[in-house]
Amino acid sequence: MSEHGNVILRFNDVTFGHSDNTTQLKDVSFSVRENSKITLMGQNGAGKSTLFNLIAGATEHPPQYGLAPDKGSIHLRDNATVATQLQVMPEELKNKSVREFFESSFVEVPHNVDALISKVLQTVNYEVPLDRSVNDLSGGQQARLLLAYALIQDPDVLLLDEPTNNLDADGIGQLITFLIMYTKTVIVISHDADFLNSFTEGVLYLDRNTKLVEQYVGNYSDVVEEIKIRIEKEQRKNAQFLKEIQDKKDKINFFSHKGGKMRKLASKMRDEVAEAEAGMVNVRQEDKAIFPFEIPSEHLPEVIVSINKVSVMKDYKPEYHDVHVEMRKGKHLLIKGPNGIGKSTLLKKLAEGQHEGIEINKKANVGYYQQDFSGLDFGITGYKALEQMMGVPDKEEIYRTASKFHLAGDVLATTVGAMSEGQKGLLSYARFVLQRPSLLILDEPTNHINFRHLPIIAEALNSFEGAMIIVSHHDEFVENLKIDEELDLGRFLK
Repeated sequence: MSEHGNVILRFNDVTFGHSDNTTQLKDVSFSVRENSKITLMGQNGAGKSTLFNLIAGATEHPPQYGLAPDKGSIHLRDNATVATQLQVMPEELKNKSVREFFESSFVEVPHNVDALISKVLQTVNYEVPLDRSVNDLSGGQQARLLLAYALIQDPDVLLLDEPTNNLDADGIGQLITFLIMYTKTVIVISHDADFLNSFTEGVLYLDRNTKLVEQYVGNYSDVVEEIKIRIEKEQRKNAQFLKEIQDKKDKINFFSHKGGKMRKLASKMRDEVAEAEAGMVNVRQEDKAIFPFEIPSEHLPEVIVSINKVSVMKDYKPEYHDVHVEMRKGKHLLIKGPNGIGKSTLLKKLAEGQHEGIEINKKANVGYYQQDFSGLDFGITGYKALEQMMGVPDKEEIYRTASKFHLAGDVLATTVGAMSEGQKGLLSYARFVLQRPSLLILDEPTNHINFRHLPIIAEALNSFEGAMIIVSHHDEFVENLKIDEELDLGRFLK
């Protein structure tokens, strides 16, 4: 893959599927050299997180989320260690203190553990008392802890899954510096092109259709362009094949109605057509942007939300401050503030109608995007999750809406919990389209979403005729949104 040291990780003809009908990897072979920095690419649902779990499962003491291949073998260099950044805080760690949380990452806790914790928290741009309970922290703060938890283990192979989610610009900058200086192997899943270009030097491309992994050398943008050129070349080649095939089929139809030698010629040409069709290149369905969409709105009262009081977290306790914000039709509000101030808590209470001093009009229909997708029922199918949003289910409209978000029939037939994080995000937007909300509450609505989709989502939000309240760390995305008013919770800390 690159000019580093010996091979530290090798997949040999690996096949894996969560069931007989959901094969994600088929006869996959590739190798990664030690000290290399690699991006793992692939369409939503291709199995990128599954591949990480297979790597984790190849260690001597696989974690509870580790997997074993159905066929083939995965080899790690002798005694090589692996650490994975988890996306969701495990239940068994939530009641621990921050110190105990980090201590659980070690087989033998080092004597200087507090100094190690302090250093790794600086890397993710976060300060927190070590005796604070993990349960007291916001979702964004817990996400930073999970990233730091992987980093503190100093593994031979570091697996990072969307590590820039919930990091501000300074946090991303410090993480980039850490990764550039890190002298061991790093494999990263991310949709942040600028982040990836800053340190990766090769790409593993997992294709959802072929179930194979291809290897490329170069930074993220170079590989994306290389794949694009290859796809265009394959499409041109197929177009030429199709023309030749159609010409032969026309001649076959003509000759087959003739007698003698003409009929024999038609038979020979059928063999040539079959050979030409077999020679067609299997052009992959690239991770293309979703189709343009609109989020319709219904039941728009004159005042949709009245915000007269907001809560902020100070020293991990809520404080209430008076404000005056009226949300009317077409008004978009951005709520800002540092991590840990309670933005997600505020949005959750608002969506549930449980926040003192905030009143949502009883006629308003609320659409709520939660950054951890906890509002989705993980036990039902994608189709059922969409059907729930309609008073009178319309099968044709459900499938038509889902197709705009690349949620095909096989995806809708799987449970929400089995979907990739990116698919859950797109499912959430498809639900809004069917729900026709009068108020959108969006908590980090770009997390896990492919960067190609973001301009289309921004356009849909800008044209939304209801009221919208949003929290987002994605500055470039926010710059493309129509924002009428900002509410900075940070001013209440001064």
